[in-house]
Amino acid sequence: MARAAEQQREESELIERLVSVNRVAKVVKGGKRFGFAALMVVGDGKGRVGFGTGKAREVPEAICKATEQAKRQMIRVPLREARTLHHDTKGHAGAGRVILRAAPQGTGIIAGGPLRAIFDALGVQDVVAKAVGSNNPHSLVNATFEGLKRMQSPRQVAARRGKKVSDVVAGRDADGVSSAQGEE
Repeated sequence: MARAAEQQREESELIERLVSVNRVAKVVKGGKRFGFAALMVVGDGKGRVGFGTGKAREVPEAICKATEQAKRQMIRVPLREARTLHHDTKGHAGAGRVILRAAPQGTGIIAGGPLRAIFDALGVQDVVAKAVGSNNPHSLVNATFEGLKRMQSPRQVAARRGKKVSDVVAGRDADGVSSAQGEE
């Protein structure tokens, strides 16, 4: 009983962002039947985020289906200081390609459309993201999630290599950007 109440409270704290709604038509004998396809992003604002798609004859029903799928497919993304990404990364899905860059404090979310919705739901406050290629929301969301799945914290890298965290992050400057990036 306590578990169900805890889960209900956790779901009420989720951030839901509608990325796109698309009207789709099915041609039948009497004419066209219209339906709607929704793309939703759901996150807790603390490093967990997921996306889902849903199709139905009515928009609210499609949004509900997409939200449920997004809640089931949430992933955890390690964040630096609970405000930005640990390192730069790229992601691609189909023709959609994205470049995700960590940013110093105060930068804000410099990203467009679907990428902004993902970072809002994820809880990232400082990031620079660029969408290259396709501007299809589905492709960009898939590409962004591919990039986020590759994100690793220094703790994960140190554990994999059998080193200390301080050895892994030795190359960073005081502002958090690696010295190799600062020379570009």
